[in-house]
Amino acid sequence: MKLFPYPHTLLTLSVSIGLACVPLIASADAAQSVSVVDAYVRAVAPGQQSSAAFMRLRNDGDAGHALVSADSAAARIVELHTHVKVDGMMSMRQIERIDIPGGEDTVLEPGGLHVMLIDLTRQLEAGDDVSITLVFQDGSEKAIRAPVRKIRTKMHHHH
Repeated sequence: MKLFPYPHTLLTLSVSIGLACVPLIASADAAQSVSVVDAYVRAVAPGQQSSAAFMRLRNDGDAGHALVSADSAAARIVELHTHVKVDGMMSMRQIERIDIPGGEDTVLEPGGLHVMLIDLTRQLEAGDDVSITLVFQDGSEKAIRAPVRKIRTKMHHHH
């Protein structure tokens, strides 16, 4: 008795399965392609209810990706934000996505793009760590730990 009476069917099936796997091997998901460098969260004064996370998103792949949301147990609401000038005043605006072009870095920094942490669930003090999950447009996720840092502002004190 022949195990496979139609050997060409087995060959066709093998080739089909093999080809179905090619796209998965050829393109890495965003969480694999994008590395997070120098992530940190701004320390806040007692009673302050919001903070922000900053980082460098390095895309080592050729394909562009986008950060579309984030989540953290440190805040009840986590949004992607940028600063825009409206009527001569700088203000923050929520945005839908942060693009990370292939082979490039996208910087999230004070005064620019950032991850906003709103309605904090605990006091964020220098030396603490905050866990943040980044969610990309392809549904992949990357969990990071960002240390809380005190951000020095450029204020001049007169004695």
